[in-house]
Amino acid sequence: MTTTVLSLPQGADALARPFRLLSLKPSAPLAPDAPTRRISSQQLLKGERELVIQHQGNEYHLRLTRNDKLILTK
Repeated sequence: MTTTVLSLPQGADALARPFRLLSLKPSAPLAPDAPTRRISSQQLLKGERELVIQHQGNEYHLRLTRNDKLILTK
């Protein structure tokens, strides 16, 4: 994973805290003609309304709303 630390320009005292941009791209580039993997929400949820995804020690909740929309929250 590549980490880049950026600082805000001078005069931005209130927001002068540095922040990091994290890249989730693999270190080795994928072939340009490789198709993006697709999976249906029905296959992921398997009839349930919520799915917990574990990523880098954190839990994310993928929820199906009453209006059949998907929401991903930490």
